[in-house]
Amino acid sequence: MALAQSKTYTEEDYNDLPEDVRADLIDGQFYYMSAPSRIHQEILMFLSKIIANYIDSKNGSCRVYPAPFAVKLFADDDKTVVEPDISVICDPGKLTDRGCTGAPDWIVEIISPGTASHDYIRKLKLYADAGVREYWIVDPRNERVLVYYLEQSEVKADSYSFQDTLKVNIYEDLWIDFKELPKN
Repeated sequence: MALAQSKTYTEEDYNDLPEDVRADLIDGQFYYMSAPSRIHQEILMFLSKIIANYIDSKNGSCRVYPAPFAVKLFADDDKTVVEPDISVICDPGKLTDRGCTGAPDWIVEIISPGTASHDYIRKLKLYADAGVREYWIVDPRNERVLVYYLEQSEVKADSYSFQDTLKVNIYEDLWIDFKELPKN
């Protein structure tokens, strides 16, 4: 959650954060994140492995990066750097030593109770404005996944449960069966 801040921060301030501090910098304000839960990490690993294995099996040029991984969505904006839970980047020209500059093709956020509105509202708008093609919000508590295909003119979510198999829109033949997610 954001803490009251009287200063506008920049990418330089973001880069100066200690390595053990996770935060998004949006419009010059820090939004600090607590350590993720075990189920959050289970979902992160489950999805990251499936995506990476798929890309490898196709000899694809895309890369998958789990958090922490810095994404500067707009090259000319030094006041916004985010750390999505999973970033899939298909343009190697966007990759830098620090992370990614430009919109990833696909972002997955796994929500925590304290970050829900941040992911559902603030980041949805930010990702749509930046040109992210596909955005998934995974809600472990309610066992739901919202899928936004942001290339469409109307931004709306398709809702799925952890009992569904989801099509990844940026690929022709990648489906993810959430029933295969390891059970608690």
